[in-house]
Amino acid sequence: MSAWVLAIGGFAMLVVLHEAGHFFAAKAVGMRVERFFLFFPPKLVSVKRGETEYGIGAIPLGGFVKITGMTPEEEIPEEVEHRAYYRQPVWKRIVVIGAGPLVNIVLALVIFFILAASFGLDGEPTNEIGRVADDLPAAEALQSGDQLVAVDGKDISGLRGEQLTDRVRGLIGTHECAGNPADGCEAKTPATLTIVRDGERQTVEVTPVYDVPTAEEQEAGLEPAMRIGFGYAGEREPQSAAAAAEFSVDRAWFITTRTAEVFSRILDAEQRKEITGVVGATEVTRQSFEFDTRQAIFVLGVISLSLGLINLLPFLPLDGGHIFWSIVEKVRGRRPSLQTMERASFVGFALVLMLFVIGLNNDIGRITGEGFNVR
Repeated sequence: MSAWVLAIGGFAMLVVLHEAGHFFAAKAVGMRVERFFLFFPPKLVSVKRGETEYGIGAIPLGGFVKITGMTPEEEIPEEVEHRAYYRQPVWKRIVVIGAGPLVNIVLALVIFFILAASFGLDGEPTNEIGRVADDLPAAEALQSGDQLVAVDGKDISGLRGEQLTDRVRGLIGTHECAGNPADGCEAKTPATLTIVRDGERQTVEVTPVYDVPTAEEQEAGLEPAMRIGFGYAGEREPQSAAAAAEFSVDRAWFITTRTAEVFSRILDAEQRKEITGVVGATEVTRQSFEFDTRQAIFVLGVISLSLGLINLLPFLPLDGGHIFWSIVEKVRGRRPSLQTMERASFVGFALVLMLFVIGLNNDIGRITGEGFNVR
């Protein structure tokens, strides 16, 4: 099956599940649901079952559930007025609006748990090539899945873990630049790598370069060195239920804090480069399906969590905006004026539009430039 079909299908599934959260919660508390759509209008196809119209729109940027009375001034037939959104207690409205993001967050936790418990987590490095850097010499000679068995005629096929990484690093480091090393300088001599690809033994030559990591990478422990640019695949070890649960929560918390950091520094040009839109999310997922199904599922989990978190931002028309104003109403004892909410909606819409434009611009730059580097 095409990676594009899987990627678009996976993204559509996340949207449907998000909207299904709203839909089933609304039905559960007695609200009237008029429409349940994947994507936005104009309508492509629809079918009506009972009081609800189910359909698919032409603009693939999300989806929506239309509940009767979602605006305070909406004219509502008398016979269904008691089931309208704004005729319900605040707690029911919060349950219905919060159900969508909650589904995405819970789904992400479940995905991370299943990956750790069933597929396993990477253990100590093996001699199988994992990630290959697009911007370093290895990209021209190595592929993910190659088995590295020798460097400059020195056998390393039986090594694992630190023994392997230290030995290969030492052998690559013997190839030095002419004069004092500077970022990007090439070694005087190429390294000879013996690999096994598709069952066949091959010899390739790769000229190492002196690589100076970014400040962030150096803080993480990566030092300047001669490199050819690849990582090692680890032996995947299925985790116990407790360990898988711990991994799931830790991974979700890391993504949450990273997302918060990006948005808190959105005025920083470097942080804005981290934002990805629908196009980028779909492209990363597609590339991941081509590279590794496990990674693709993990990416879907990350996207699901991000959808849930972003939708909880306290700005209309996002779900978090509806929750915020419901809480304001409960605290004040009366509903905010329609004018106040319309102004809030304008600010929220401007923010959402800004995020969309930044994400789309970044996605186009990655697609036409250096790519998404999913490996």
